[in-house]
Amino acid sequence: MLNMLFSRRVKEATHLAPKYSFVVVSSLEYQRRIDALNSEDLRSLCKRLQITTKEVANSKLGPAVRTDLESEVFRPSLNEPSDLLQPEHIEKLAKNLPPRTIGYPWTLAFSSSKHGMSIKSLYRTMRGQDTPVLMVIKDSDGQLFGALASEPFKVSDSFYGTGETFLFTFCPEFEVFKWTGDNMFFLKGDVDSLAFGGGGGEFGLWLDGDLYHGRSNPCKTFGNPRLSQKEDFVLQDIEIWAFE
Repeated sequence: MLNMLFSRRVKEATHLAPKYSFVVVSSLEYQRRIDALNSEDLRSLCKRLQITTKEVANSKLGPAVRTDLESEVFRPSLNEPSDLLQPEHIEKLAKNLPPRTIGYPWTLAFSSSKHGMSIKSLYRTMRGQDTPVLMVIKDSDGQLFGALASEPFKVSDSFYGTGETFLFTFCPEFEVFKWTGDNMFFLKGDVDSLAFGGGGGEFGLWLDGDLYHGRSNPCKTFGNPRLSQKEDFVLQDIEIWAFE
């Protein structure tokens, strides 16, 4: 009686769901079929559907193609052209920016060609900013270097900022000098100067109030060598980029 009832229920279920078919097999047979699907059948299906893995795809791409793809990822959009940075400079800097800046366009917040060579003008343009800012300097020797500040520049009674701050130079090759953890002398703004890093009585990068004279020395904050060719340098141009 129970067998007859069970058979009837199975037939009713099959009638109600004609779109599905079920095959009951043993646990061992089930596992065998899963293993087969995960091997030959699955590979054959993926091949027909042209499904592949990232590693396989990269292995089939030439080095030049892979480089181009990677460059696109790290090539942010700028709201206006830079007078100082070439695409390769931008790409190298973008790879070292804090994660919270990734994906945001670069906005030119300050430019000496537009705002003049004055630290007061620099501070004034920073008032509406709330993102990290990237300062790029070109000196009279034609060298590029600068700093990424975790906060916009401002007049301060003491050092401020976080370990996101770093110094960089393209002189003679691109190098980034990040926080060593030795001290917390990240940024210091005065009405007549702007300084980055410290320790041992020297600043990693220092600019005067006229944004005309600057100085760079090794410092403990970033463990950097001199950024410029000469300890004392003359500024030619400055750009400051925000991320928003």
